[in-house]
Amino acid sequence: MRALLSLAIGSFGIGMTEFVVMGLLPNIARELLPGAWAASPDDAIAQAGWLISLYALGVVVGAPTIAGSVARFPRHRVMIVLAVALAFFTLLTVIAPTFELVAASRFLAGLPHGAYFGIGALVAADALGPGNRAKGVAFVLTGLTIANVVGVPLGTLLGQQVGWRAAFAVVTAIFALAAVCIALFVPSHPGSPGRRLRDELRVFRIGQVWFALGIGAVGFGGFFAMYSYIAPMITDVAGQPEWAVSLVLVLVGVGMTVGNIVGGALADKDLRFWLYVGLIALGAASVGLALTATWIVSLVFFAFLVAFCGSALSPSIQTRLMDVAEDNQSIAAALNHSALNIGNSLGAFLGGLAIAAGLGLVAPAWVGAVLALGGLAVAFVSYRVEDRSGRHPAHRMPAAEAAQTAITGSIPTQR
Repeated sequence: MRALLSLAIGSFGIGMTEFVVMGLLPNIARELLPGAWAASPDDAIAQAGWLISLYALGVVVGAPTIAGSVARFPRHRVMIVLAVALAFFTLLTVIAPTFELVAASRFLAGLPHGAYFGIGALVAADALGPGNRAKGVAFVLTGLTIANVVGVPLGTLLGQQVGWRAAFAVVTAIFALAAVCIALFVPSHPGSPGRRLRDELRVFRIGQVWFALGIGAVGFGGFFAMYSYIAPMITDVAGQPEWAVSLVLVLVGVGMTVGNIVGGALADKDLRFWLYVGLIALGAASVGLALTATWIVSLVFFAFLVAFCGSALSPSIQTRLMDVAEDNQSIAAALNHSALNIGNSLGAFLGGLAIAAGLGLVAPAWVGAVLALGGLAVAFVSYRVEDRSGRHPAHRMPAAEAAQTAITGSIPTQR
């Protein structure tokens, strides 16, 4: 349990470093883009949204390359290095003096993200045992979702009162603590000496892997389109004071936490059905938000639902990837975070584009609805192709087998 809690500290830090920027977007834009802010605050916020997209791009690039490159090394040592890297790159965000350098630091901070969660998910799956595979995936995300209940709102409040850099200084300290705890409490997990990046990249030859990535990249973008611009929605659309952002983020974080737990349980029951339901519900909640965002009560209600539905999808999408990835479990676990952060980047980018086009600060919610339905279309085509081909996954790997596969580089022979 101490090992899993150590990993959760790191995922808590990742949750803060990824999401606290969204609550502080107006503050960052005001400091780093003073000229643009003076001319048009909406345009400055849209430009600052690039910090979200660049972090997500770092995750997309880093997840497969790092996870594939380190497959042969002992996993506990890799986790220490990843935690140290997260601390260092987040520290760069604290001290970078210009928008361009902060943007570069955000890209670098995203690089270890996917590999950390991918390897951590496999460790958690091994610890929780057979029959609880999706629950194991959900467990390693618990630190991230709790960060959205506690860390992100408090970090947002701290950043608003003291300065946005203070929030990232706290995150740096959390990553440093995670590195120490992992070194002390995570037991030895051997790598696979014969496994190379070239071997891991064979996963991209599997057509269903691309479909699974598409579900995450498009569908999950619906959540991030809303979340990226939640702060200006609260203050400018609903007319609430700045301190209300932190309170709303607490409730959004609760939605993410509950959704993650529920999604992990449902994915182990009927993956296809609940993947469809989750995407439809995400689209409907986004429409509800877009139609009622001027009233703070309805804004909070629908933002909670968007967070719940989006977070519930994450274990399903990763489970689907692990189902179709054959013997490439290590990189598949990390690729989930590439897919979800393509969604992060896509949602933030398209939401910002809609705002910059003069469609208003509610426009990202409409973008989110379209993206959720797009993800549903990709999921439908994926299963349709699978049904017609008759090539279904040989079996749904329980957690322990998924972890063993990642370590040995092959599917266990006993089915």
